[in-house]
Amino acid sequence: MTEPNSMHSEMARYWNENGGQRWTANLDRVERMLQPLAEALLGFVAPAAGEAILDVGCGGGPTSAAFANAVGPEGRVVGLDISAVILEQARQRFGYLANLQFVQDDAGSMGFEPASFDVITSRFGVMFFPDPVGAFSNLKTALKPGGRLRFICWRELKLNPWMGVPVQAAFEVLPRPAPSAPNAPGPFAFADQAHLRQVLETAGWREIAIDSHEAMLNLGTLDDAIAQMTRMGPAAAPYEEATPALQARVADGLRTAFVPFERDGNIQLMSTTWLVSAGA
Repeated sequence: MTEPNSMHSEMARYWNENGGQRWTANLDRVERMLQPLAEALLGFVAPAAGEAILDVGCGGGPTSAAFANAVGPEGRVVGLDISAVILEQARQRFGYLANLQFVQDDAGSMGFEPASFDVITSRFGVMFFPDPVGAFSNLKTALKPGGRLRFICWRELKLNPWMGVPVQAAFEVLPRPAPSAPNAPGPFAFADQAHLRQVLETAGWREIAIDSHEAMLNLGTLDDAIAQMTRMGPAAAPYEEATPALQARVADGLRTAFVPFERDGNIQLMSTTWLVSAGA
């Protein structure tokens, strides 16, 4: 079994090296695809003027910026991420917002000022915690009395053809990696509703609600979709290591798999997520 401290170190290294570099290289493409889900989260959080918001795993910063605009000059937003590489992009894009600060730290171990935020939120940032109970317990200390937790995370892969379709096509050519342990840190760590609820309850959260949300995602043109799915996600590393001949076969397979989902010049596929709310 991997020790928690080792898992934290591995996660930090991944997001500050290969994972962070891949994310920033595809930042505009990914953010465009995720925009409908960012908008869903913004409505779900319903930020009010003057509130203080912590955005966990803020990535390139678009959700943090949207929250900063919503809370206005009397409010404040902290975008928190473990990756210096990605936060550099966030600061370049949104550093002009006076009420928005980007901080590099680990949500699981950061020493928060007690009761300092009205809202703790995340768009796909909390599923990577090596110790989810410990991380959510630590985050709870930062919430004001009466504050709220609101985040969005992926349901299972089979309900997310935007990723399932290309993953299946890619691994018909590439060697398939060993399956991850159930509920292991990663995009689908909280796909199991019962596990997610247990994590939050064990961490001390109450009034937990977990609701399903569906949205169509636009992966861009056919070439955009192929580029994204060979540079990010489960197939990215084996694709990178493959021979040029195998890479060409993967691209051909993705093209065939994507074509039935082309609408108005773009590849459009369904996503399914959890919208999660809780109080302390």
